[in-house]
Amino acid sequence: MTDDSGSRSRVPVLLIVLGLLLVAIAGVNLLTPDPEPTSQAAVPFAGPSALDELIDNAQRSLRRKPEDAPLWARLGAAYTERARITGDPSYYGQAQGALDRSLQIDPVDNGEALIGLGQLANARHDFAAARDYGEQARPLRPYTGEVYGVLVDAYAQLGQPDASTAALESMLDVEPGLAAFTRASYDLELRGRVDDARAALERALSSALSPEDVAFCRYYLGELAWNSGDVEEAATQYAAGLDARADDVALLQGMAKVAYAQGRTDDALVGYQEITNRVPLPGYLLEYGELLQAVGRTEEAQAQYDVLAVQQRLYAADGSTDDQVAALIAADHGEPAEALRLAEAEWGRRQSIFSADSMAWALYVNGRYAEAITFADRAAELGWRNASYFYHRGMILASLGRRDESLAVLNEAMSINPYFNPLQAPIARATIAALGSGS
Repeated sequence: MTDDSGSRSRVPVLLIVLGLLLVAIAGVNLLTPDPEPTSQAAVPFAGPSALDELIDNAQRSLRRKPEDAPLWARLGAAYTERARITGDPSYYGQAQGALDRSLQIDPVDNGEALIGLGQLANARHDFAAARDYGEQARPLRPYTGEVYGVLVDAYAQLGQPDASTAALESMLDVEPGLAAFTRASYDLELRGRVDDARAALERALSSALSPEDVAFCRYYLGELAWNSGDVEEAATQYAAGLDARADDVALLQGMAKVAYAQGRTDDALVGYQEITNRVPLPGYLLEYGELLQAVGRTEEAQAQYDVLAVQQRLYAADGSTDDQVAALIAADHGEPAEALRLAEAEWGRRQSIFSADSMAWALYVNGRYAEAITFADRAAELGWRNASYFYHRGMILASLGRRDESLAVLNEAMSINPYFNPLQAPIARATIAALGSGS
């Protein structure tokens, strides 16, 4: 296990930098956000119509000026964003082609293409490549926030929190806009500093100008509330976001989660059906399937899982893999051997808290509890208050016969967010009851 003492030492520095910036930019408008990174700290590029217009204009201009390297780079970044908002991974290939063309035209001083390639690599979950592109771009564009955005996301996902936080401090220094504050919020949330994370997002919201920016900030404020089990506050934030952008799919997904937590299951199912029809992202398909399974509609749930499997294959065919999430899906849906294969593959690529949790859970479903707890310990090292992670750890401890520890951890999972998963939350409650009765 790597020593995280350096990681801990950087947190006060980040808080000081963030606190100074919160004061310094109180009267300053935030800059236009950069294109979407892969992590939960994603920032909106533009609304779908504006993005379509940007792509159309770039294509027309390139027919007149086919050797315009910066324009090819902008087109590539736009295709990466289009893949995100449509859930269509085929746009990754178009992004790759545009960015490669840009770099071919100008291979010497083309920071924009390198940044775009880093963003694309993050979107495809090729975080090592994203890191490399970001580090190549850094000396070319040292005062461009997007360079550091690529590095923040890549290093966080690679399990190098020191490097991620250092890149974040640089980003806050050179471009203290929405993209930087979003990543600051994410970094702080991962370290269990939810109040500080909320403060960063609230500062971003107070200076947001466009409907996209407002909706984005409201969504992540809603997510912070949801992840802390505050359903009413989550609903308030999601609804406020929808006031800014009524068609925002992420906010509609938030409202569907709220409906489930409030016992309005039919409303939740209708919401998820609408969302998955519009944007069949793997995460949405999984949540819809699990909710259907939880209410006993197993055939319909399986249909969603089948579509999910197809989507995962499509993403893989276009160069995007997420074995970490795929391992959890396999573990939770009766494929223990496949879960372990996928988790081990992901762990071989990156040793992050995210892949550690996948390893822990894959080992658990294979009955290898003593090994599982070492990875669960690794997943907990930053202090992230994630109910699913606490649930995994608690179930592993129960299987090891560590009753008191298991009870404490499972109770904490339910305290953090009793609605974290429609299938696993009931198991957590049942396990708590069984352990409490001594059975």
